[in-house]
Amino acid sequence: MRVINVALPKGRLGERVCRLFEKSGLSIPGILEPGRKLIFEREFADLNFALRLFWVKPFDVPVYVERGAADIGISAKDILLEREPDVYELLDLKTGICTMSVAALENFADDNSRTLRVATEFPNIARKYYAGLGRDIDIICLRGSVELAPILNLSDVIVDIVETGTTLRENNLRVINNIANLSARLIANKSAYKFKTQEINNIIGKLRT
Repeated sequence: MRVINVALPKGRLGERVCRLFEKSGLSIPGILEPGRKLIFEREFADLNFALRLFWVKPFDVPVYVERGAADIGISAKDILLEREPDVYELLDLKTGICTMSVAALENFADDNSRTLRVATEFPNIARKYYAGLGRDIDIICLRGSVELAPILNLSDVIVDIVETGTTLRENNLRVINNIANLSARLIANKSAYKFKTQEINNIIGKLRT
């Protein structure tokens, strides 16, 4: 019986995905119980494979998949856009839905005569977006609370994930452009998909039902 190794992102998205697995008949006992255990396994005799699911940090999911430590994984689309891993993107799970957006203070007006200061956790996404516009930018890399940057005049705009927009509104910010629609995606190691096609496609079929 083949084992399919699955990298799951820690946090809210991973919990949502586990519930999708459970709803699809691929539940793993104990995986959502409190504790420090990282690896969970279960055999599915009717499907002729076993699942070994393990928790990793969200930004590391594509690394585990690309390097072959995981056959498949669940990654947020923003991470795939930022890291651009050499993997197959097989399925939109239609959960964790949000947008990658450009936001600024309510009174912001872009001055094309000077370099635009952009604060973000996603420098690659921001750089590619503004390159497409032919706009000169200065990337300011931050790790969290990027909404503070324009308020404190550290940046002119931010590039960040927007889910409800509540944080922006509460800080006198507004979305001025949407870059991409985001959600959780099932990705696969290219070699693993070649040799475990049937098993991975069976998982995809279950998740689609």
